[in-house]
Amino acid sequence: MAMTYDQLYDAIQSYTEVVGQPDFQANIPNFVRNTELLVNNTVQLPAFRRNVTGEATQLFQYINAPSDFLSVFSLAVIDASGNYTYLLQKDVNFIREAYPYPTAIGLPKYYSLFSSTALLLGPTPDTNYSMELHYYAAPQSIVDVGTSWLGQNFPSVLLWGSLVEASVFLKGEADMTENYQNKYNEAMALLKQLGDGKDREDNFRTEQVRQVVQ
Repeated sequence: MAMTYDQLYDAIQSYTEVVGQPDFQANIPNFVRNTELLVNNTVQLPAFRRNVTGEATQLFQYINAPSDFLSVFSLAVIDASGNYTYLLQKDVNFIREAYPYPTAIGLPKYYSLFSSTALLLGPTPDTNYSMELHYYAAPQSIVDVGTSWLGQNFPSVLLWGSLVEASVFLKGEADMTENYQNKYNEAMALLKQLGDGKDREDNFRTEQVRQVVQ
């Protein structure tokens, strides 16, 4: 069943039986955000894939990453005829040594993650080039917008993960924290099955998922 942030907030208080404690209530958004961050760094869901096009600037070796950028799936140069040339990812040191700036210019062949906000190209573009970045995005938090993909499709992940965080905050009994953790692990296993399995194959190329019957 789908869950909004308000419903999640109430459920956390109900499960922990902690109501009317300002310090605990003030930290509920942190419990949820920490769970979302853990999920986003554990499984790559197709729902959070994004494509953006932009331009590499002549004699400038960097391109900016989107504000919601987490990681790269691919980066391509698009020529005037619409043909794609996909760049290979390399270490920053490789590009620095192989293509000393600003003397080494040409059609970019490689890229590296220079920082959380920029990608480094090698060689430095000799003219302006259209680029397409396919990347994994950080989704908006359910705390900020009230609903989210996880809240609509896998609310159990948010609930049990938040309860683990809440139990640690409350210094709860070890067996209760362990129970929450086990429930979270079960929910995450189903989510990973979807994100890392079912959403990355089709029945034309692979067999349908099958469960062994005892």
